[in-house]
Formats: sequence, C-alpha cells, structure tokens
Amino acid sequence: MRLFADSASDLPKAFFEQEHVVLFPLRVHIGDAEYEDIRTIDSMKVYDAIRSGVHPKTSQASPEEMLKAFEQLAKDKEDGFYIAFSSELSGTYATAVMVADQVREEYPDLNLTIVDSKAASLGYGLLVKEAVKLRNAGENHDAIIQKVRFKADHLESLFTVEDLDYMAKGGRISKGSAFVGGLLNIKPLLHVEDGKLVPIEKLRGRKKVLKRMIELMKERGSNLDQQVIAISHADDLEFANALKDEIEAAYNPKEIEVHMVGSVIGAHTGPGTLALFFFNKTD
Repeated sequence: MRLFADSASDLPKAFFEQEHVVLFPLRVHIGDAEYEDIRTIDSMKVYDAIRSGVHPKTSQASPEEMLKAFEQLAKDKEDGFYIAFSSELSGTYATAVMVADQVREEYPDLNLTIVDSKAASLGYGLLVKEAVKLRNAGENHDAIIQKVRFKADHLESLFTVEDLDYMAKGGRISKGSAFVGGLLNIKPLLHVEDGKLVPIEKLRGRKKVLKRMIELMKERGSNLDQQVIAISHADDLEFANALKDEIEAAYNPKEIEVHMVGSVIGAHTGPGTLALFFFNKTD
C-alpha cells in the first residue's frame, strides 16, 4: 500500500523519507516569498517572522502535485491511502477528493481511499504513524483504513497559545478578547471537535493550564499507560517538557513524543503554542 500525508501532520522530513510516505506540503507565504512546508522552510523561520511583526499566510497543498502522484498510483496499479489534514481547517482534503475523481475519469480502477483525519499537528501525525505501523505489519488495505478511522474518531486534541493576539490576527477570536486576555495573563484552552477548533475555557497562567490538561487527560483518556502520547510546541521546549514531566508522573505512558509545531499551523497559532494528543479509546 502506498501512503500519502500532508505537512500539517508535523512529522519530521526524515519520517516521510524513511517510512516511504508520500508528502504533500502545504505552503507558507512570508512577504512575496512562497515556501513548501517541511521541504523548503522550517517553523523557526515562521516564528522569527511573527516576532518581527510579519504575519505569514498559508495555502493548501498543490493540486498539480496530487494529480501527478495519484496518476502514478493508478499506472502502478497499487492501493493508496491518503490521510488528510482536517477539512474544517484546510481545503486540502476537498482538493484531494476532487483530484482523485479527475484521475478516475482516465483510470477508473484507481484504488485510493482519502480519509479526513479531522485532526491537526501531531494528533494527525499519530494517525499517519499508525497507518505506517499497520502497513509494515502486513495488514491489508481495508483493515488499515478501518483501524485508522477508529483512531481518528477517538483522538483527543488539547492546546493552548501563548499570545491571544496571534489567533486574533488569524480571525479565531476578536481583537478585544485578545487585548483583555493579554492584560490578565489569560491562556485559552481549546480542543478539536469534529475537526473544528473549539474553546473549552480560559485560565490564568501556565501552571493552571498544565494542571487542567492533566485533569482532562484523566477524564477523557483510556489506558494512558499503554499509549504513545504526543506533545507539540511552538519554540517552547521548556513548556513542553514541563507537561511531559507531569504526564509521566501521573500516568507513566508507554512513550511520549515531543516535536515542534510545523510552519503552517505555527503561522496561525504563533510562538508559545502547546498541544497535547492522546486517545479516549484504544480498541
């Protein structure tokens, strides 16, 4: 089976190369320059731009690149599986479906399944890694899709941002709310619900945010000691490690992965973002 994923999974470039996963990079625009996420830009360039007062913009993955990849899949008569960035956060999923339909006009036997992950960042990345593990274990096409869909339906995504102004510039909250939040050191706690970003509550200060994340893990998680937990951060390893230490002390999970938030998602959330991913049901 040939696996496809896009750069909003926030997995490192080496993962795509070593695990033979086809990468569709979303694009980042800084001034007049356009970059391909993971391929030609790293997230530090985005954070440095934001700190200097520039607000990067993003766009979906290239339809032309998808067309070429899906046509090659059809010519090679292989099965394909594309796990895509949440359709509520990007047009990439819809574009992939449209391109696949176009390819089927010439190659009606194209065997490609496209799944909306309804996830972002390392939560999405966990789903891609699950697909790789299953493929490498020799699972068949239908079993891989079924198991990844199950995981997607039971993924929990919690995150907070350091500065509400970044989300205000991206149209996520009002500028007035961002101003008041900054004065009071208010940190929003959000989650992903059916692919959408949904606020849960606002807390004052980082310590309370970390404490609440740990509480929500207990309320929502299942078999946490048997899971691989993922943490992504936007140039704040100290904050990420503090959360990691709390999780290890409370739940002793199988593994905790920590990675940087990628360029595309970081462009919208800004430096200081912290995200936590785990599952509320494991089987």
